[in-house]
Amino acid sequence: MKYHFTVNKEDGGYWGKCLEIDSCLSQGDTIQELRENFKEALDLTLEEPAGSNMVFPMPDPKHEGVEGVVSILVDSDIAFALLVRQYRIAHKLTQKQVQEAMGLPNRTSYVRLESKGNPTLAILTKLKKAFPDFPLEECFSA
Repeated sequence: MKYHFTVNKEDGGYWGKCLEIDSCLSQGDTIQELRENFKEALDLTLEEPAGSNMVFPMPDPKHEGVEGVVSILVDSDIAFALLVRQYRIAHKLTQKQVQEAMGLPNRTSYVRLESKGNPTLAILTKLKKAFPDFPLEECFSA
């Protein structure tokens, strides 16, 4: 999963902002430092607490390959949590409904999936069984 950032040159350095998330921006003295700062800003922005009501837009592929725009890869564990939450909301399901569909023992077991973590293969299997069209591959796209 990649988000896209504009790159602007100013005296003494560079700055830019995420095209999909207005509040995500950064600066750097070099292009390399700017890219590293974009990555940090993006991951921190998307690593929203599970109880939050914030819903971020998904990356827009129309920005891919556009001149003056750089693509920044989201950490796979953050991308997974974001996708789980987005999928649940898009399907108008509560956390309790998804917990039950996955056969998890309690809601807390599901809530952990909506925050940065490392789900087990058993949990991923339950998720795909309950929701066969869940776009798991989006977490790992380079």
